[in-house]
Amino acid sequence: MQKKLGDGGIDGSGLEIPVSNSIWKAKYRYDTDADITRTWWRVADALAAAEEPERRIYWAQRFYDALAGFGFLPAGRIIGGAGTGREVTLFNCFVSGEIEDDLDGIFQKIGESARCLKMGGGIGHDFSTIRPKGAHVKGVDADASGPLSFMDVWDTACRTVMSAGARRGAMMGTMRCDHPDIEAFIDAKRDPGKLRMFNVSVLVTDAFMEAVKDDGYIDLQFEGTVHKRIEARPLWDKIIRRAYEYAEPGVIFIDRVNELNNLKYCEKINATNPCGEQPLPPYGACLLGSINLAALVHRPFEKNAGISAERLRDLVSVAVRALDNVVDVSNYPLPQQEAEAKAKRRIGLGVTGLADALAMCRLHYGSEAARKQAARWMKMISEAAYAASLALGAEKGVFPAWRRDEYCVHLDIDPNLAIACGEKGLRNSHLTSIAPTGTISLLAGNVSSGIEPIFDFQYNRKILELDGSKRIEKVEDYAYRQWRILSKGKEEFPDYFVTAQDLAPEDHLLMQAALQPFVDSAISKTLNCPREMPFEEFRDIYTRAYDLGLKGCTTYRPNDVTGSVLSTGDEQKPDQLRDMPPASDTSLVEEIKRLSEIVARPLAPRSSVMGGKTYKLAWPNSPAFYITINDDADGRPFEIFINSKNLEAYAWTLALTRMISAIWRRGGNTAFVQDELKAVFDPRGGSWMNGVYCPSLLAAIGGVIEQHCGEQQVIEAKPVEPVQPQMLVSIQDLCGKCNQPALKREGGCSVCKNCGDSKCE
Repeated sequence: MQKKLGDGGIDGSGLEIPVSNSIWKAKYRYDTDADITRTWWRVADALAAAEEPERRIYWAQRFYDALAGFGFLPAGRIIGGAGTGREVTLFNCFVSGEIEDDLDGIFQKIGESARCLKMGGGIGHDFSTIRPKGAHVKGVDADASGPLSFMDVWDTACRTVMSAGARRGAMMGTMRCDHPDIEAFIDAKRDPGKLRMFNVSVLVTDAFMEAVKDDGYIDLQFEGTVHKRIEARPLWDKIIRRAYEYAEPGVIFIDRVNELNNLKYCEKINATNPCGEQPLPPYGACLLGSINLAALVHRPFEKNAGISAERLRDLVSVAVRALDNVVDVSNYPLPQQEAEAKAKRRIGLGVTGLADALAMCRLHYGSEAARKQAARWMKMISEAAYAASLALGAEKGVFPAWRRDEYCVHLDIDPNLAIACGEKGLRNSHLTSIAPTGTISLLAGNVSSGIEPIFDFQYNRKILELDGSKRIEKVEDYAYRQWRILSKGKEEFPDYFVTAQDLAPEDHLLMQAALQPFVDSAISKTLNCPREMPFEEFRDIYTRAYDLGLKGCTTYRPNDVTGSVLSTGDEQKPDQLRDMPPASDTSLVEEIKRLSEIVARPLAPRSSVMGGKTYKLAWPNSPAFYITINDDADGRPFEIFINSKNLEAYAWTLALTRMISAIWRRGGNTAFVQDELKAVFDPRGGSWMNGVYCPSLLAAIGGVIEQHCGEQQVIEAKPVEPVQPQMLVSIQDLCGKCNQPALKREGGCSVCKNCGDSKCE
């Protein structure tokens, strides 16, 4: 059966635009899927397997109908994995078990995290349980290296697992605001090469926020021992300053998360999934799906445009049942996660295409009318989800952790429905959550992601053909494309079409606040700020988020550490294509130009006698390496020699010394040498050096070079070239799969607008 949803919807028999077809082929097509119809049937049949045998055909048809019109979009793990027989999980979100404060416990959790990543799940960790750096370890009579050093190990493990699979790993790291190492945690990602597989967020307590407002103090403590007392406001200002400078850390208002948790009687939450929409207890697991509001709008752009409440409720009911079935048919990385998932049967049904749906209903995203309409839609979804779970509870049984007298329903839903839920019991402990949606939005015709504003109306996407040639493909926002088709280019472009660049930070916060009362878990939302925004305007965003009752806040401002996420053209009209700059147009061109200039310089002559130092570098399972660095008359590094009895390393160490020496002898700013070496990780593992985890032998050599240059006081700051904000692209902008500077930041996650690869969904 093929079904069309909405007067401008997408035909379920195929994919309307090339970008959607490319995403399907690259990420979601299984070997036996001849077209998208077969993909939907594969998923529908797999989910219906959890039903009674005599009802499976009926429910497979119902699930297919919801999927084929792109009205219900399960998360990518479900679309790509259901019915394939692969050893993958259909869950997006996990949180690690509590990390024990001993070496065995820590490395056990690292291994568990690696298994989750291998099977396709993102995972969050709370590092507040690890003793601070410098704390005494009685068992070995030594000082602790602290949680940040172990985060380096997790980061390396994630990189290693990533290198063996098609998906990039995604992790969240959290730390309480009163942990003794919180200041170092806040600064952790100032270095562009550090913790790149992590998103990081500070767990902010109500007591801390009160201390901030009262200019009070907080005690930094671990297991009851106070290590330091500090003023709260400077620490808060530091969090905000770092978010302004390089977009992290985010904040999670952890007391509010726990107070509003439906299961606060039986669990405590200290971490979230990588994108933040799922606060979860230890070993918590949740799966995701979204109602595509853009596909449900009837009479788009007319004065009476809208979404049928009956139609929406019916779709939500089917979606809740489908997601509940995933709990039973999915694989799990760990038995503890399976036990947790089946005890509580958490699901996270949210929305995508919100901004497109608002535009199709002639509503400006930043208006009060738009917020009220969005809240009405979300309230309908919440009530329909609870009604569906109530019916499932009566049919299949309530979730095992259900306790009638203690379960709290915090949503502003119909009182009679709330009473019925409390008396009869629910199938699922949590029902709603809003994820960033990632590539499933591209699959559905490039609808706006999650509850984010429209990022841009149209842009060019570069396609690499099999013969090596490239072609340009125009990609348009779903709602803009529908408007252009319906208006036939004759009408003036309406003012209710706005992009993220047109909105103030307050518009983002107010939209998130309007929806939060109707969301059980949390909302993944990135507040995009212009690069030129003064810090004085930025500094109140997180405080405002707390005052509005949000559970957390994430911001993104293009900056000198992470660059800008996606290039857009200033002052362009929607009918002008905004080209994404190819990788060779920006930072890579500058890099090549810089290296070319170095190569073109003449070699400095060598004196017959040169002064320098020799460093001994110990490395596991290898004879020691002796690194000699000689300096010129000005004290600048001139040449390097690496010697070792390790004959297996002879060839590459000789090549490395000749290369580095050639660069140094040509002069100029050569600080990039140690930076590049320090960024190298070894999939076989690194080593601990002076209490810090070093990811590879090459990185250790880079550290020796950095130490020497620092002692000689010749490390130069990297020059910051004057560039226009819209043209700034850094290595963090480059997609790891297609190498194009087309990463778009949404809800703490990244999705490539060129090839569709995403870090999390």
